[in-house]
Amino acid sequence: MRRLVPILILVIGAMALFIDFMPGPNGPGSGAKFFSLSNFNGGLVTPQTKLGLDLSGGFEIKYGVQSGDQDPSSSQLEVIRSIMETRVNTTGVSEPIVETVGTREVLIQVPGASNKEEIEKLVGKAGKLTFVLLPPADYGTNTTPGTKTPPVQGQPIDPALPAQFTGADLAVEKIQAVADTANPPYWKISFGFAGSKASDFETWSTAHISDFFAVVLDGTVQSAPYIKSTITGGSGEISGTFTQTDAKYLATILQYGALPFPVAEESSQEIPALLGQAFLNQTLFAGAIGIGLVLLFMLVYYRLPGLIACFALVYYGIAVLAVMRIIPVTLTLAGIASFVLSVGMAVDANILIFERTKEELRAGKTLATAVEAGFNRAWNSIFDSNVSSLITASILYFGGSSTIKGFALVLIIGVATSMFTAVTVSRTLLRFVVKQPFAQKAWLFGVSDEEFQARAMGGRLARRENRARV
Repeated sequence: MRRLVPILILVIGAMALFIDFMPGPNGPGSGAKFFSLSNFNGGLVTPQTKLGLDLSGGFEIKYGVQSGDQDPSSSQLEVIRSIMETRVNTTGVSEPIVETVGTREVLIQVPGASNKEEIEKLVGKAGKLTFVLLPPADYGTNTTPGTKTPPVQGQPIDPALPAQFTGADLAVEKIQAVADTANPPYWKISFGFAGSKASDFETWSTAHISDFFAVVLDGTVQSAPYIKSTITGGSGEISGTFTQTDAKYLATILQYGALPFPVAEESSQEIPALLGQAFLNQTLFAGAIGIGLVLLFMLVYYRLPGLIACFALVYYGIAVLAVMRIIPVTLTLAGIASFVLSVGMAVDANILIFERTKEELRAGKTLATAVEAGFNRAWNSIFDSNVSSLITASILYFGGSSTIKGFALVLIIGVATSMFTAVTVSRTLLRFVVKQPFAQKAWLFGVSDEEFQARAMGGRLARRENRARV
C-alpha cells in the first residue's frame, strides 16, 4: 500500500496541472475537458474559474409582491424568495444572491450572467397551469377536422373554455424534462397527477381518445396534443417541438409551482464589478505576499522539513484550484479570504508534525523513527482540528446566505485538501529525503548535534536503543 501512495500523489498532481494550466483558446486551463462535480450528467466540460458579483459584475432585478393593501407575512415572503432562488438556479448561473428587502420586495443579483431575459422570463412567472379540452364540435379530433384549427404553442387560449385539471393536481416528483428519443433532437416533459386525480385523469382520458386538449400556462398554450390512448396511472408526456431550453423552462415552472402572490418587476440594472480588476490584482498580490512570507518562515525556522512543507503547499494550491474549477466554485473576495485561511491551516498541520518530530529527536530516536513518530502522534491533533473546521464550515454552508456559502465551500475544499497534502504528500517526500546522505545533519532539522541521532542509524546508538526495547 505504501508503494502506491507516491503513484497516487503523482497522478493527482498531473491531473491538477492539466486542469489548471492546459493551454486552450480561452487561456490556461481552457484546453482541458473534465466532468463537472456539480453535474455528472452534463458530460465533459471545460473547467473554468468563475468570478462573483463583486469581482466580475452582473445585474440585479428587484421584484415587488402584488398583495394589495396587506403586506405578505414573513413566511409567505420567504416562500416567494425560495421559489425565485430555485428558479434562478435552474438557469445554470453560479451563486445568485436572492434576498428579501423590506416587507414586500425581493432582490436578485446574478454575477457574470448574460441571460438576463431568460431569468426575467422565468422568475416572475406565476406558473398557473391548466388542462383544457378543445371541444370536438369546434376543433374536431385527430381523425376528423373541425371548423377551428387547434391552437399552437404561444397562442392564447379562449378564456371561455373551462379547465378540466390544474397544476395543483400534479405530482411534483413526476415532472421532468427528458430527451425525446423517438423524435430527436426535440425534448418532452413527463408529468403525473397526484392522489385521486391520477384515476380521474385516467377516466377522463378514456372518454376523450382522439380529442385535442391544450396544456395552458398563464393563458398561453404550451402544447395542444391529442389523446392517443387511455393514460393509465395518471402519468403522461407533453411532446412536440420543444428544445431542451423550452422543455426545462416548462418543467421548472410546473415543478416549483405558483408563487403565493403575483410579483412585478420594479427595477433592473447592470452592476459593474464592485472591486474592479485593479483591486482584484491588488488582493491577489497581497495574498501572494502573505503566502510567500509563510513559505519563507517555514524555510528559515524548519529548514529541510520547511522546504518539504513548501513543496507540499505548492501542490496544495494547484490541487485546490483544480477542484474549484471542476465543481465549479464562484470565486468572490470572501472566497479568496477563505483560501488564504485554509493555507494557514495547512501550514499549521505541518508545524504540529515538525515540532513533534523535533521532540522525538531530542528523546533520542533515530531520524527515520522520529519522522514517523512525528506524523503518527501529530495526526490526532490534526484530525480533530480539521474535522472541527469542517463541521463549522458545513454549518455555514447549509445555514448561511449565498456569500457565506461561497466562503464556506472554499474553506471545506481547502481543509479537506490540506489534510491530504500535509499528511500524505509531506510524509512521502520526507520519508524519501531522510534516507539520503545529505539529510543526515542536525542543523537541517533545527536541533543540536547532541540531540540529533541520525548518525546512529544502523550504528551503535541504534543497537543500544533496540536492546533497551527488548
